[in-house]
Amino acid sequence: MDSVAPRVTRAAVWTGDGVDVRKVDIPELGEGDTLARVRLATVCGSDLHTVAGKRPSPCPSILGHEAVGEIVAGAGEVGQRIVWSVTVTCGRCLRCRSGLTAKCTSVRKVGHEPFDGSWALSGSYAQHIVLPRGTAIVGVPNQMSDAVAAPAACATATVMAALEAAGPVARRRVLIVGAGMLGVTAAAACARAGAKVQISDLDPHRLALAQRFGGVPDTGGTVDTAIDFSGASAAISAALQRLDVGGVLVLAGSVLPAPPVPVDPESIVRKWITITGVHNYEPRHLEAAVDFLSETLTAYPWSALVSEPVALEDIADVLAPPAPGRLRASVTP
Repeated sequence: MDSVAPRVTRAAVWTGDGVDVRKVDIPELGEGDTLARVRLATVCGSDLHTVAGKRPSPCPSILGHEAVGEIVAGAGEVGQRIVWSVTVTCGRCLRCRSGLTAKCTSVRKVGHEPFDGSWALSGSYAQHIVLPRGTAIVGVPNQMSDAVAAPAACATATVMAALEAAGPVARRRVLIVGAGMLGVTAAAACARAGAKVQISDLDPHRLALAQRFGGVPDTGGTVDTAIDFSGASAAISAALQRLDVGGVLVLAGSVLPAPPVPVDPESIVRKWITITGVHNYEPRHLEAAVDFLSETLTAYPWSALVSEPVALEDIADVLAPPAPGRLRASVTP
């Protein structure tokens, strides 16, 4: 390890009953590994699901997979500000070699690994994180603030993957289901691409916020493209029924068990409907996320989506849904 790199760091370890902020030894880096200092981490909904007991996760572990940091040692340029992918892939299996690295057969995930395993410093709710070889790393432009950059690592990159799956949306009628961080980001991306964007959500605060990002509240009617970030079966079923001939339904929010959605095969055939899903993302989507945010820094009020950060010691206070008007809580380890 680089002689100037720290030997010990501090991390918030999820124990199942709460978080325990403790000192953690920094391991020796392997070939191709990177040690990064975490500048700011945002709190993704999946971590809230874990804390609420809705989502199984290794325990104990260091949560947090949406963050921005700077390289301290190992591979890469020391001092460079970066974001990193959620997935760490082998690059050798059939899926990786066919371009589907997001579903690598031996995938490991940032913020999802056991603390007592071989990759203890795997989460972003810590002062430092080890990024093993196989982690996609993308540099962050100087003009982009940490609060804008951090969501690129999960929310924005996932949106880029969902839009790729949806195909061209210019001049198409697009319905976004769910006005959380992903839905609002998708509304902005679709609007910028020239789509007519409607967005639905049960929360009026979120709908009002979405209007600042190119989305208008859903008024019903036929659509060409529907992208679901809610994971709600009833909402997905309703969106499917509204698709016009040649329509596309992209499912990106169904990451928890839910009731099945009825599908009429004849209708799918006669209307040439496409139904597809997106889970995780590819390195190109992380690159596209940073590019998109950089290009729209002045077009949309991205920083308004993230609350003022709390210290690592206070992380328990933000492992809950953020206050109305904000879509992401944040931590500065």
